Amino acid sequence: MAENEELREENFSKKEKKKVDKLVEEVEKLKADVDHWKNEYYRAYADTKNLRSSLEKDFKEAMRYRSEGFIEELLPILDSFHMALANEPTDPALKNYLTGFQYVYRNLVSVLENEGVTEMSPKVGDKFDPHTMNAVDTVEEEEEENKVVKIYGKGYKLHDRVIRPAMVQVSVRKVENKEENKASDEKIDA
Repeated sequence: MAENEELREENFSKKEKKKVDKLVEEVEKLKADVDHWKNEYYRAYADTKNLRSSLEKDFKEAMRYRSEGFIEELLPILDSFHMALANEPTDPALKNYLTGFQYVYRNLVSVLENEGVTEMSPKVGDKFDPHTMNAVDTVEEEEEENKVVKIYGKGYKLHDRVIRPAMVQVSVRKVENKEENKASDEKIDA
């Protein structure tokens, strides 16, 4: 084999050797270019695939929460239904109207539940959760703090996103008067 290469080299003139070397060099350069552009292609393909996945995820989330603004506008209507249905009328004619309102209310709630809306109804004595409740007011108590004392309004969630937190009154520890503490400290020192 080595003899064949030597014979080949001997048969080439210097001019031909330069041409061959130039061609070999050009082939190497072209191979490097092919590798470079192949890497660029795969990088662009991966970026496109990642972008497509991100857009699909965003689209799914947008579809899931598409009705959020509409539901926010319906919440005052639900609050009105709650207030109207909380009072028991004595007049038989009003009782018939109340039955109709209850029917409309149940249908409205059913439609909202089908969309993924759930009511958040905390109970008196529940622990205050700042993620699902809004402390509208506080009341001092000597017992436990951060407990729901009174419910002003229900909260609502769309799937796992809070649309409106429940409005509650929360207990806080009773703070002793500083003057009373100072007076008691003076008695102890004396």
